[in-house]
This record gives sequence, C-alpha cells and structure tokens, in this order.
Amino acid sequence: MPNRLTVLSGPSGVGKGTVVKRLRELYPHVWVSVSCTTRAPRPGEREGIEYHFVTREEFARMIDMGELIEYDEHFGNIYGTPREPVLRRLAQGVPALLEIELHGARQVRAAMPEAQLVFLKPPTWDELERRLEGRNTESPDVVAERLARAEMELAAEAEFDAVIVNDDVGRAAGQLVALIEAAGSE
Repeated sequence: MPNRLTVLSGPSGVGKGTVVKRLRELYPHVWVSVSCTTRAPRPGEREGIEYHFVTREEFARMIDMGELIEYDEHFGNIYGTPREPVLRRLAQGVPALLEIELHGARQVRAAMPEAQLVFLKPPTWDELERRLEGRNTESPDVVAERLARAEMELAAEAEFDAVIVNDDVGRAAGQLVALIEAAGSE
C-alpha cells in the first residue's frame, strides 16, 4: 500500500531544514524529496543533497513539461518539487516528505488532497527574528522581507492537518516522524 505524502511547511527561519536534517540522521527510512531551485548554493550546500541547482531556463522547461508537483518564486529565486521521484517512492511504499513553503503546500493540497500537511512554527516571534538575523546569509532588507512574509505564513496555521512547535529540534523531528508513520498506516 502506498504511503501518504507528508508536507512540512512553515516560515523562513523556523528551522525546517534543521528539523529535516535531524530527521535524516535519526530516521533514515523516511525519504526526503530534494527540491530544485534557481538560487545559488549557500556555503556547504551540495548539488542533489540540499537542492538540485538549475538555471531559470531549465526550471521553465520543467514547468512547461509538467514535471513539478509545486513551484513558487520568492526572494528572487524559484523553488519546486520534481513529481516523478515523489510518486515513485510513494508507489514503493516508502514514507515521503516534502519540505516546502506555504504557497507550495497549498499547491500540493490542491493536486494531492490526501497529502498530510504539517506546519512547523517557532516557539515565539522573538525566537524567529533571532534565528533569521543569526543566519548572517542575507541583507537586513531580505531579513525584513522574510519577517513580513512570516507574519502572513503564521496566520495560515489553521490550513494544516498538524502543528509542531520547534522548541527542540530532536523532539520536533520525532513528532514529525510519528505523524509520517501514522499517516502511512491509514
């Protein structure tokens, strides 16, 4: 029986990537989709691990060919989830997880209404600000834009099937796996 797709979403800086990294370490049986992006790699990011780094032209071709489950442009770059690897893993009965932004989660909900949407939120607004500013990878203007977008995204929490507060990365990863495993047994 195919597993149910799980989508993890939440505002920038909430720790989605950190929770997914811990999940990969502790629960390697969960397959995590690798998104495509037109942005340049950040220090330490590797092709095919954190993202597939593609040109805008390649991304446009993928959209035209219907190769993406979802995609969105934000902060000057495009991000999207390749369809075929996700459907293949689900058909094989492998638990599959997408780590994507709110707009993409809404697209997945429309395309795959059976998917489980999980919202990751910060313990406090102050903590979210601290995390975003502590990255030191973006200008103050981009951080301010991410915080403005985060306010809108936090207001969408009710659209999700489950909510996890990221106040402890290991606990958040464990809660996420419990939701994935429960969804796979339905």
